[in-house]
Amino acid sequence: MKVIVDLCVVPVGVGVNLSPYIATCERLLKAAGLKIQLHPNGTAIEGEWDEVFAAVRSCHEQLHAMGCPRLFSTIHLNTRVDRQQSLEDKVNSVERLLDELS
Repeated sequence: MKVIVDLCVVPVGVGVNLSPYIATCERLLKAAGLKIQLHPNGTAIEGEWDEVFAAVRSCHEQLHAMGCPRLFSTIHLNTRVDRQQSLEDKVNSVERLLDELS
């Protein structure tokens, strides 16, 4: 099943500079062959259910291996069975409506 996920991983107990940990997750997600879109508060991910959640697990495992004693993650997920929809489709739909209102 195809899924679109919004993932936010917050390392706890490693100080305030989280960029190295976030970059590690981004590299893992990209290496998994997933379509990703970094944004200021997380990452949008598009792919097959099992591959997406295997990559999320890899992120947790790698960050723990880097010394993070605790990780707090939030995941919002979206599935559809009526049609295919990409990250771009979802954004373009709203942008078209905004253009019409301008």
